[in-house]
Amino acid sequence: TDLVFDGAKSSPYVESDAPRPLSEYGRAKAEAEMAVLSAALDALVVRTAAFFAEHDDYNFVTQALRALAAGDEFTALSDVVVSPTYVPDLVNAVLDLAIDNESGVWHLASVGAVTWEELARRAARAASVSTAKLRGVSVAEVRLRAARPKYSALTSERASIMASLDDALSRYARARPWERARST
Repeated sequence: TDLVFDGAKSSPYVESDAPRPLSEYGRAKAEAEMAVLSAALDALVVRTAAFFAEHDDYNFVTQALRALAAGDEFTALSDVVVSPTYVPDLVNAVLDLAIDNESGVWHLASVGAVTWEELARRAARAASVSTAKLRGVSVAEVRLRAARPKYSALTSERASIMASLDDALSRYARARPWERARST
């Protein structure tokens, strides 16, 4: 998870950046990474974030498109930056790394860092859905129970093996034609 970082950087986190989680969830994930890596020197640990896929009706992208296509208001954080991950690309990348016997920590996310609001806008554009009812809100307005980094974008210093976010969103939108049909 990207939540192993504190958000103090203003550029994407790479594998060699030291985890500094803000929440219990992030601490538990960082501890799990360390335990796995110390138990097996050849272990592969993948950090990723903000999953979306056409077969998951509960991810952020699907929820945003469903609401916007129906003409409902949808709010999204305008001041929290993430690197979304298209699950089919993630699966392919992890399989490639496993086949190649890679080990250690890898960051796998679609190439690109965006706010949650920008993610909703890009997804809507890819699916030809209106963003008239999309409203950006600050994390302070939402008052989340657990602290989260305001910037947790990921990139890899090891190799670039993931597609761009816009390419991933385009493929996602083509796989969910009912989303586009609702907007016409």
